[in-house]
Amino acid sequence: MEDIKMTDQKALYARLKPELDAAFTAVMESMSFTEGPQVQQLADRIQAYLPVAVAFPCAADGSTLRVALQALALPAGAAVILPAFGDAALAETVLRLGLTPVFADVQADTFTLDPEAVAQAITPTTRAILPVHLFGQCAAMEPLLALTRKYDLKVVEDNSQAFGAVYSWPGGQRQKAGTMGHCSISSFFPAKPLAGQGEGAAICTNEANVAAKVRHFFEAGEGTAPLDALQAAMLTVKLKYTDAYHAGKIPVAQYYDTAFAQVPGVQPPVCAAYSSHVYQQYVISVAPKLRDGLQAHLRDNYIPSMVYYPQPLHLQEAFGHLGYKQGDFPVAEKLSQSLLSLPMHSELKQDQLAYICGQVQDFMQKQV
Repeated sequence: MEDIKMTDQKALYARLKPELDAAFTAVMESMSFTEGPQVQQLADRIQAYLPVAVAFPCAADGSTLRVALQALALPAGAAVILPAFGDAALAETVLRLGLTPVFADVQADTFTLDPEAVAQAITPTTRAILPVHLFGQCAAMEPLLALTRKYDLKVVEDNSQAFGAVYSWPGGQRQKAGTMGHCSISSFFPAKPLAGQGEGAAICTNEANVAAKVRHFFEAGEGTAPLDALQAAMLTVKLKYTDAYHAGKIPVAQYYDTAFAQVPGVQPPVCAAYSSHVYQQYVISVAPKLRDGLQAHLRDNYIPSMVYYPQPLHLQEAFGHLGYKQGDFPVAEKLSQSLLSLPMHSELKQDQLAYICGQVQDFMQKQV
């Protein structure tokens, strides 16, 4: 049996090597690394894929949320609601802009913003909501957008982990993640669905006034810069195969689902009825007292796994001044202790999947 990897970008590169090599060669022959046509080609491809009116490929994923929030022209000190379970970098960016991060609990099944919790968190100072499409599927956008219309709020979607996921509205309309808010951000970090080789991201919007402001920041060089041509060339090729790559992960997820249905104490990921799932991560839930032991058991048997977000944001020291305490967001607190991400990519073989599931089962049976 081959070694088991959490992800396998190397295998994907090997499959696309002829196209990628040709794209890289075109950039090298032009020697236009910052102003080549590849960046606009990537923007055009993203706009067509999502679809969205305007896409701005950026050099640094860390700057996209800052630029997006600045483009919305929120007043100083304005409150921005975001999930208590997730990446601290988002809340840190909100703070650095002189805005106020306000946390809300997440749903126990999808791990994304709970619209009821968001409704309770809205105050007269609230100006924006930052839903994160987590682990591969969309947040509950219909009720969240209803709140934004009711209270005249802005929406910035974080589409980094669900690029390519599709949201289904009650009337049958379908929209890609990243096209429903006033703007969205998508990271191209190597661990993301559309994976680059390092820093890189995009800001997307259907709002002409937001696009004009983002374009101004680019042209003025105010804290962000366009993506380099080599990365743009690579991402343009990979974007063509995004849906096929996502489809290749579905049988893996189905294998896991079927296997874990027979393992008491293991909760497979829930697929929301309103969203497709691109399985950026395959995340199981176990009792908090068992999670770390299960991860150690897998590691001892040469199976990688990851704990994402081991501490909810409201309990992190960086946000202590906001006044939150233990128990404020019980779902986020429990998820931080119970979730474990297993290897997930289209290159996993049947013998590898059988081995992973068997090791999970062996550990759980011994805990009974």
